Amino acid sequence: MAITINQTPPATNLAQSPIAFSVIDGAYASSSFYYTCTLQIWTGSLSASGSGTQYALRKFPNATGYGIFDVSRFVNSSLTNLAYQATSSAVFFKPTFNYNYNNGTTGSNVVGPVSIGLDGYSVFPEAINTNPTASALWPLMTDGPVSQSILIGDKGFFGLSTSGSSNTQITYVGTYANGNKITFDNALPEGTSTTNIITWAPFGPTQQGFTSRLPLTSGSSDLVSYRIQDTFAPAKGIDFTVVCPQYYNPVRIFWKNRYGQFDWLNFYLRSTETFDTEQRVYQPQLGSWNSSTLNYNAYQTATQRYIVDATQTITVNTNYLQEAYNEIMKQLLVTDEVYWMYDQTNSLVKPLTIRTSNLVFKTHVNDKLIQYTITFDIGQPFKLII
Repeated sequence: MAITINQTPPATNLAQSPIAFSVIDGAYASSSFYYTCTLQIWTGSLSASGSGTQYALRKFPNATGYGIFDVSRFVNSSLTNLAYQATSSAVFFKPTFNYNYNNGTTGSNVVGPVSIGLDGYSVFPEAINTNPTASALWPLMTDGPVSQSILIGDKGFFGLSTSGSSNTQITYVGTYANGNKITFDNALPEGTSTTNIITWAPFGPTQQGFTSRLPLTSGSSDLVSYRIQDTFAPAKGIDFTVVCPQYYNPVRIFWKNRYGQFDWLNFYLRSTETFDTEQRVYQPQLGSWNSSTLNYNAYQTATQRYIVDATQTITVNTNYLQEAYNEIMKQLLVTDEVYWMYDQTNSLVKPLTIRTSNLVFKTHVNDKLIQYTITFDIGQPFKLII
């Protein structure tokens, strides 16, 4: 009999969570029988599968005769670049199934579908093999919130999925103080390689490419708000309101979210930086032991430093937020990649590591005003030591 594929993952998958295939063959009734899977993973063109990495997997049937292969760890291990340096954190993968007996008898190969793996993760209670394209804002690769504030000088970009059966089209709609409205339709060809399955769409007013979609002024009037939305499903969009300069200099933080792309947040309230040192000391030998007499010099010390390092931290405070921000704040707490854009003019960033390990998430029903304090370790402290 031939292998039958009983369970397949969707066309697009988040590779840090299970990617499950289930296969069965009626000939399994033997203790020497096992299923095999040759897994191919590659980047580049959709048709370039011959140039990828191959893994050989085998599974004995479970109690009901099925072989279940979770290939997520192999797919995820191929996504090694930082999201900040990768233009598209994606790979293609394709399985080929068969069976074997210990005596060498084998069947015919059955090739599974080509799928995409993204550098992200699912969350409970999503089912295994849930398609991330079912998320509320897809093809915008973020969980919102759908209403955000922004400064006119901010930079920012989000991931935009261009993989699918047709072209992706995103509409920018700008509103100006004089009542003018400008609409720009941004059509993006269907992604057919891992370099264009995901594109970075600008949403910060000073991000490169934003003003070619929406100018910052219309006549003599400034941009006051804008919306970025799926052209064919306008409900899938985010509204940005341009706010006035703040009393404190905002700290602009962005982090890798569960789709392997970035969410951004201005921490508008007071921020503080700390500089902590850590040292080791020893007592050196004092005196002129190689001379005719024993003496010591006035500049010699009985306590000498030999290891001195520094840790810099930054503690930031959000403004008063909508409850809808709670979801992306959770993703901030578990992210493995977070940055501080400390110089937006020159797009200079510092890597951070979140030190805060616990937040009490608030609701407007109980707390009325929602505000959070978070502390980060700066990944580039004072001393450059390699």
